[in-house]
Amino acid sequence: MSRKRWVVLALALLMIGLAWVGVLGARSGLVVRQIARSDVPLIYLAPQNQTRVPGVLIAHGFAGSKQLMLGYGHVLAHAGYGVMLWDFSGHGGSTLPQRDSLQADLQVAYEALVAQPEIDATRLALLGHSMGSGSVMTAGIQQADRFAATVAISPTGAKVTPESPRNLQLQAGSWEGGFITNAERLLDRAGGENENLAAGQGRSLVLIPKAEHITILFRQASHQAALRWLDATFGRQSSSLYIDRRMAWYGLHLLGWLLAMGAILPSFARSSPALSQVSKFQVRSPIRRWGSLLVSALAASGTIPLLGGGKNLAALGGVQVGGAVALWFGIAGILWLGLLTQFLRPTLRALLLGFSVFALLWIGFGLMAQLVWLQWWLIPTRLALWPWLALGFLPWFLASGMAQQDISGGSRIVWWLGQSIALVLGIFLMLQFSPQLGFLYILLPLFPLFMALFAYVAALLNNTWGYALGCALFFGWAIAAAFPLAS
Repeated sequence: MSRKRWVVLALALLMIGLAWVGVLGARSGLVVRQIARSDVPLIYLAPQNQTRVPGVLIAHGFAGSKQLMLGYGHVLAHAGYGVMLWDFSGHGGSTLPQRDSLQADLQVAYEALVAQPEIDATRLALLGHSMGSGSVMTAGIQQADRFAATVAISPTGAKVTPESPRNLQLQAGSWEGGFITNAERLLDRAGGENENLAAGQGRSLVLIPKAEHITILFRQASHQAALRWLDATFGRQSSSLYIDRRMAWYGLHLLGWLLAMGAILPSFARSSPALSQVSKFQVRSPIRRWGSLLVSALAASGTIPLLGGGKNLAALGGVQVGGAVALWFGIAGILWLGLLTQFLRPTLRALLLGFSVFALLWIGFGLMAQLVWLQWWLIPTRLALWPWLALGFLPWFLASGMAQQDISGGSRIVWWLGQSIALVLGIFLMLQFSPQLGFLYILLPLFPLFMALFAYVAALLNNTWGYALGCALFFGWAIAAAFPLAS
């Protein structure tokens, strides 16, 4: 490597090291326990050397995990609470098939929480996001004598009344639209704004500025609003100055890892002259490149509902929603390859490069994510789904790699933008025909971010099969990790 690349690599390693210090430092002063109870995986956080602290159950939303809610867990634990987070059945690291009711998993978490030596079982509260908000509100209604407060973030539905659940705080992001309307409806049914927390009749709606359904989970305003509500409920005044910056440290880690890849990969990923000549011939025509992309995306959106034929697309292949995503990519990718009219045969070197790229992306993206926001390690059931999901994504990335081969840096930015628009438009149209996949509306903004990551990898490699295999394996793993298992 050149001297410049060595300098970049050194800087990247420094960033990665600082990020790990920051993430692990967030646990300083806390008790952290990994627990498995009745096949429900749990994480428990509490302040060290304290007893008889209030306890809080924290529930994630659909396609979430206990890791996704750790921001609230760290803020509350540093402020003197003991918190229990868990994976609902079918989610995260849970090996249980998805149940019709979420309350059984919540009951397991409750029993685990009150069994911890730091917890005062007479002072308990609930906090949940989206799907989890419905579960905690239901528990707060059914067991009003057990839970003194409930915080419902991006709330769904529950049969709230002016009496139950006790001390209900509703939160919604200012960019959440329908969830704001739903929160206002719940507040009205619960009796409207009320500051009488001492009697258990507290009611409040908090709008979190510039937040939508996912980013609200990482906003300090949301964390602190929940903390203030619980403190007011229990008559406490927390002196903690902790602010959860773990996602910022994760971003620094990811940036450092991408810089490290940029320093290392180009030295090992130069395409052979023969491969470059074939690739140039395939992407010479801008009309073919752009036209085939758009036609393939639109055609896939219309084809999937026809293939569904009344079948449950939302549970396709054993993974909810994610299976339909892989099917869309597979159909669009095959059509795109057909319209490009050429196919590149893989070489052993390109395949080895692809597995190496997957390994680098897997470590850089996921190793810290396991501690910050995502259940990255796959249980056996999810691991078995990974190969076919990756296979579904492979045609798209193969066609994308062929179209991007040997283009310049500025053109890659244009290509990333165009591919992102075609992808989002195609999936948006698919949702018009398949409303059972409506959860994808929330995730649409994430697809351009993934495409940006993959465009960067394409620029580093300039090797069609290495790029396609590495990205397909990585994206398949991400989908297998994130989406719930079908019952």
